[in-house]
Amino acid sequence: MSTAAIGFLYAGATLGAMLSGIPIAFALGFVALAFMWVFMPAASLDTVAQNVYEEMASITLLSIPLFILKGAAIGRSRAGQDLYSAMHAWMHRIPGGLGIANVFACALFAAMAGSSPATCSAIGSAGIPEMRKRGYSPGFAAGIIAAGGTLGILLPPSITMILYAVAAEQSLGRLFLAGIGPGILLVILFALWAMYRFRSEYADAKAALERGGPASAILAEENYTMRERFSTLPRVIPFVVLLTGVMVALYGGYATPSETAGLGGLLALGLIAVIYGVWKAKDLNPILTATLRESTMLMLIIGMSLLYAYVMSYLHISQSAAAAIVAMQLSPWVLLVTILALVIVLGFFLPPVSIILMTAPIILPPLKAAGFDLVWFGVVMTITMEMGLIHPPVGLNIFVIKNIAPDIPLSDIIWGTLPFVILMAVAILILCLVPGIAMWLPDLLLSQTR
Repeated sequence: MSTAAIGFLYAGATLGAMLSGIPIAFALGFVALAFMWVFMPAASLDTVAQNVYEEMASITLLSIPLFILKGAAIGRSRAGQDLYSAMHAWMHRIPGGLGIANVFACALFAAMAGSSPATCSAIGSAGIPEMRKRGYSPGFAAGIIAAGGTLGILLPPSITMILYAVAAEQSLGRLFLAGIGPGILLVILFALWAMYRFRSEYADAKAALERGGPASAILAEENYTMRERFSTLPRVIPFVVLLTGVMVALYGGYATPSETAGLGGLLALGLIAVIYGVWKAKDLNPILTATLRESTMLMLIIGMSLLYAYVMSYLHISQSAAAAIVAMQLSPWVLLVTILALVIVLGFFLPPVSIILMTAPIILPPLKAAGFDLVWFGVVMTITMEMGLIHPPVGLNIFVIKNIAPDIPLSDIIWGTLPFVILMAVAILILCLVPGIAMWLPDLLLSQTR
């Protein structure tokens, strides 16, 4: 059987396994093992455990459970709610300040936790009820939190970027730094949309009041004294200092990513013990259980995805597919658009972890041959995968929001997120036109440390 035929059969079997409802890790592992049994030497089945271990024996992957511990410690305390309250108190006078405060809180929390669902849950549990209480429409409130949560896979310490660094064999430090500029760009775009949409809803509420309708809560004005504003800071500043310290340790070359993750996890546990009194076994048990559960699930997906990619490489499927793409002689930008379209389609069915590990052997060689910086592409690909977190049918953040606010119709949540999907597409276009937004910081800082 030709390599092309095996490749199409491999893709078809994978799609069938995914659509059957089997969990992603087991679906990928089942397909890989089936093709090893049929198309590879019988002895290869005896080395499955060894192959998976060798593929996962990366010091960079060690940082993932430690960053998850850091995120769980922060996410399962009141740190998210306190961060949101501080932002709200300082930004309430800005039109749409409550929505903007939620965007900023999501960005800061994402930079501390490195997890999209954790960001949605921690900020949304406080932010969505407060926005709705103050007259924001349910879809608008849900859209802000869902989109803000996506920043968890772009801003360091992004678990998605850790996996991309392993798959693309790129510097994790450069990737983390390259995500900061685009992350700020997305925060600005999200904040501008929140301001615009607030003005629209405010005008509609004012017009309804003038027609004799009931007064909407969105028309009410709030005031905070300077004393009240400063009173929100003592519980927030230590976590911001933790974030800053982790960044300095990582980018200053004082610690490796795994060492930084371990230090961040221990300091996060220490902070919630001191600030919130979370130190007893019954308090720590949910944090450690959540860390173990999420780490096990994620590492199982990573292991099976790596085995899947190994089989694809052994059967020369990835090499042949990459060669076929190069042979098409597409212009660099047409190639980029085609690959990003593929990532969007895969985002309908797969989480970012699987997309990266399954597609990297195929898409990265042609992109490198076309002259694209793989660190820059990693940022663009991450934003593209962010879109998959807030559009159906998978849309992980959509279902996190539905769990937080079950009374908001799913259709309202989806319509509320669509403007943010468009804003992410705009951000990708801007990065294509001005790649320096992503690359100036790693080029500046890392060139000085050489």
